[in-house]
Amino acid sequence: MQRTESRLVLASGLMLFLELALIRWLGGNIVHLSYFSNFVLLGSFLGIGLGFLLSRGERTCLPWSPVVLALLVAAVYVAPVQIDQSGDRLIYFTSLLPSGPPVWLALPVVFVAVALSLIGPAEAVGRCFAALLPLEAYRLDLLGSLVGIAAFTALSFLRAPSVAWGGMAAAAFVLLLLPRLPLPSAVALLVLVGVLAMESATSGISWSPYYKVQTTEGTSVADGQSLQIAVNGVPHQVIHPAAVRLRIEPQYGLPYKRLPARPLQDVLIIGAGSGSDVAIALAMGAQHVDAVEIDPRILQIGQQRNPDRPYSDPRVTTHINDGRAFLSRTSKRYDLVLFALPDSLALVTGASAIRLESFLFTEEAIRSARAHLRKGGGFAMYNFYRQEWLIQRLAYTVTKAFGHRPCLDQVGDSGGLAVIAAALDPADQSCAPSRQVFSSAVAPATDDKPFLYFRGSTLPGSYLLALGLVLLASVIGVRAVGGPFRAMRPYADLFFMGSAFLLLETRNVTTFALLFGTTWVVNAIVFAGVLVAVLLAVEVTRKVTTPPFPVLYAGIGLALAVAFVVPNSALLSLPVGPRLGAAVALAFLPIFLANLAFAKRFAQTEDAPSAFAVNVLGAMVGGCLEYGALLTGYRALLLVVGVLYLAAFTLTPRVRASPA
Repeated sequence: MQRTESRLVLASGLMLFLELALIRWLGGNIVHLSYFSNFVLLGSFLGIGLGFLLSRGERTCLPWSPVVLALLVAAVYVAPVQIDQSGDRLIYFTSLLPSGPPVWLALPVVFVAVALSLIGPAEAVGRCFAALLPLEAYRLDLLGSLVGIAAFTALSFLRAPSVAWGGMAAAAFVLLLLPRLPLPSAVALLVLVGVLAMESATSGISWSPYYKVQTTEGTSVADGQSLQIAVNGVPHQVIHPAAVRLRIEPQYGLPYKRLPARPLQDVLIIGAGSGSDVAIALAMGAQHVDAVEIDPRILQIGQQRNPDRPYSDPRVTTHINDGRAFLSRTSKRYDLVLFALPDSLALVTGASAIRLESFLFTEEAIRSARAHLRKGGGFAMYNFYRQEWLIQRLAYTVTKAFGHRPCLDQVGDSGGLAVIAAALDPADQSCAPSRQVFSSAVAPATDDKPFLYFRGSTLPGSYLLALGLVLLASVIGVRAVGGPFRAMRPYADLFFMGSAFLLLETRNVTTFALLFGTTWVVNAIVFAGVLVAVLLAVEVTRKVTTPPFPVLYAGIGLALAVAFVVPNSALLSLPVGPRLGAAVALAFLPIFLANLAFAKRFAQTEDAPSAFAVNVLGAMVGGCLEYGALLTGYRALLLVVGVLYLAAFTLTPRVRASPA
């Protein structure tokens, strides 16, 4: 029995570790996949569900999971893929021309490959579930998941190369397969580690908590040399000396021309990156610069390689943090607040359409930046915004936040760089003569709908088609592996519980990203916190008699109602300590109550692997429903969660309590 328990913890840890590693590695090597990383998460859910269903049979597929994983990694490494992300309703920042397979083809292929890679570890977990009492097995599964999160978080903190991820996964596979390690599995694991070792040994490649970073020496017409930085295969930054940058791209000096000509005592730069914007601010006479950058590796490259050495200047203070979070935690006021090309090229892990910088460009965020200006101060932002409608949306957002029109400079055609600058007092602005017409046709992004780059009242067709193919593949896979659906009908309530739980977890990720930043540390804490809340619910269920289902579901409904009534804006105004307490209470109380209901129901199941498989497959459907936030906003997801839990309660079998 002790060996079964240890095996369950190991397999569960591998399952979650592999899921996180695939999200990061595939996003770093398949160009533009980082914009769709939630599809890797959905593929993981399908693989886990199918693995649990397979565990009911005699034959095992565990030895073949390393083979599939090695083939996936080797194929992506040898033949790099670029997903065609062209379109005008949803913008993907990239200077690469659209090429490669279309989204509707690439995403289902990635989805299926990931699912097949996760089947083996999930099958091992499912077999352990069958050998233990349901709640004891679920408890150990949660402990293993926490171990998997902790392991990947530690590697992210250490900025470990991908070979370390592969080595840890390979070691876990070997332990699961012993005492008999099949030859195909052994060869596959050697190939896996070998490919990742080659990648890790490639000059200029490193990993941050967000990206695969590659630096290359380049040549410039202006000064003969430069350092180019690409992230996840997409050109991201080029390091030039400040004087060269201002000469060849004078638009970077426009904020200082459009805003008050006064001594710059304090400047805040959000998206400081490798330091070029900081060097320009110093050259413009800034006496002190607070440089905020979310990615520690990008900042480190700037510290080491920027020829102006701006980060070594005593006038500069660096902050590794999310820009919105920094604004919410400082009371300092500035002569200039500058958003300097903060485009992340990646989604927040666990959320479908939230990018790292999404909460930085909402109307509420621009108002926060305005509140941090001194009298006579100003705000500016610039980027290659790609589309005219996006430039107009941002200009209108600044207009609403400041109460007057900003200066708007568009350099080149509509695909070029645009600079938007607004002084606290409109009389202090020095705008160039412009025939630009300001339009309010596209409403500003908000904290509830922070989808700056999405325009439209319907989901993009590529998303709908890809999601449809994903669901079709899931139905076919579940039917082929699990048999007739009527056999799973007794666990229909667990299906809806899984859907509701995933939506609730996603909503918590976005809430904490807004309140405390979109950094990888915040995400790891939220995921771990969710697992701890679930584990606490299991422990309570194991040791005390929990209330009947009607009482538990009534509590869930009440907790969801409170979370819906209390807006995030009310929490943002609180100091950090009370904000954290309120956020934890609002986010984790419904999760705790929901898992009291789940644990109580799961303890009654006669076929734990099938029940858990149905629950995980429900979570996958919940992941698809989460894309509805593009249309409704994240607050409205709580209403969907409530409906799903109501369906679960309605379908819960009425089982008469039995004596202990």
